Amino acid sequence: MRLRRGSSVPARLPRHRSRTDVTFLCTWLAAHGTSCLELVAVLFGIVSVFLSVRENIWSWPTALVNVALYFALFFRSGLYSDMGLQVVYFALSVYGWYEWLYGGAGRTTLRVTRVPARVWAICAVIGVAVWATLGKLTSHLPGVALPYVDAATTTVSLIAQWMMTRKLLENWTLWIIVDVVYVGMFIFKGLYLTAGNYAVYLVLAIMGHVAWKRSLNQTAA
Repeated sequence: MRLRRGSSVPARLPRHRSRTDVTFLCTWLAAHGTSCLELVAVLFGIVSVFLSVRENIWSWPTALVNVALYFALFFRSGLYSDMGLQVVYFALSVYGWYEWLYGGAGRTTLRVTRVPARVWAICAVIGVAVWATLGKLTSHLPGVALPYVDAATTTVSLIAQWMMTRKLLENWTLWIIVDVVYVGMFIFKGLYLTAGNYAVYLVLAIMGHVAWKRSLNQTAA
């Protein structure tokens, strides 16, 4: 605390300065088509992915916070289908948290492995079915844009998220593909801030693939 010049009495700092700063930030974000809630959700998302790159178990608690924030954000925005999708991501995050801790042999820590050919085949069949269903359903909604592209990114994202819960290396390959599509799609829609956010995810996905492949090679050695 500062002292007034020529006085031993400490000068009082404005009590509400930090609150005013936050209010100003939130007002500025709202004026630019976003919100403090979305900003915090994005930050938790980036932190969660970064921790996943490092195989840090705290990636899952931060993912749960991220999902909960987006649930609230989509509810407030009336995006109920996206809100429902967060419930799936929440369940996958809880499952991933458990699997990373106890999913290995003899309930040990899970190690990075590759996707078996049989699992690829199953994921492909399920993925095509989910993509076709989502695309057909959403194509009839008013004001929808790129329904089958959006359905494809959603489907692949869910498969990639499940692969991450099992520490399968190829989850990063799917995330790279999805993030490239998302960046292009959001630029097409004029959502440049969101496109930049997914560009960060793209960089993290590339880093994740490199890091997990190194971890896989060390385990196999």
